[in-house]
Amino acid sequence: MSTIQSTDTGMLHITDKEFQAIRDLVYDRFGINLTDEKKTMVVGRLQKILRTRGFNTFHDYYLYLVEDKTNQAISELANQITTNHTFFWREAEHFTFFMNTMLPEIVQRKNQSNTKDLRVWCAAASSGEEPYNIIMCMMEFFQNDYRLWDAGLLGTDISDKALKAAKAGVYEPYRVQTLPDVYKKKYFHKAGENWAVNDNVKKELTLRHFNLMNKTMPFKKQFDCIWCRNVMIYFDNETKMELVRRLYDQTVPGGYLLIGHSESIGRGTTPWKYICPAVYRKE
Repeated sequence: MSTIQSTDTGMLHITDKEFQAIRDLVYDRFGINLTDEKKTMVVGRLQKILRTRGFNTFHDYYLYLVEDKTNQAISELANQITTNHTFFWREAEHFTFFMNTMLPEIVQRKNQSNTKDLRVWCAAASSGEEPYNIIMCMMEFFQNDYRLWDAGLLGTDISDKALKAAKAGVYEPYRVQTLPDVYKKKYFHKAGENWAVNDNVKKELTLRHFNLMNKTMPFKKQFDCIWCRNVMIYFDNETKMELVRRLYDQTVPGGYLLIGHSESIGRGTTPWKYICPAVYRKE
């Protein structure tokens, strides 16, 4: 009878061939480029699945992944591989630019076309901190006029676990400590030791499971602003540029794309116009 292979430290063993198979699968499904340096991380995050489900080798687990027709196995893999570390007011310059520059431009454009349809997409919603933060900024900007707009926000993510946390909207104190006090007072309430997003904010967020590697985007209208921050850092250049082109097609002329400050888009290889660090506009 075979047994689960493990090292002296208790860490499961993965062969180079097994790692390559899982790496290729992750790249194909999620666009994430797992380098050789990520091997220990992969084993650490996946070994609980193997032990829980009784797989003896990573080869057995790989076969389970590719043979599963329900997509539950792939979803479980995504939950473990993707990183969902975030907090409110992360890379604060973006939120300031959004309120001081982007929203006034969008309002002016909408007034010229006599419409109140404001479309914003957070393409990596994670556990909800970023999309809720964006909604709060819109509410702060519009104040009482917010109700006059067909606004709100679409938040998507590949991790069902992260989306479940976003839907709950309850956060530990350290995740909200960087927020200005006015936001905590207006848009949160205490839930024991934690902070919970108020219902009037939560109802403005539509959450959907979506894989950014999908070649087609299921959206009927283009967006005024797309936030896709701290996602492409895990992609190789080819995957990143393909995604950037698809996001460009999903943005209205004059609309914006925001990426993470640790990410970049080659200015000579993309139609996006560089505006300021990690902010681009469709001309």
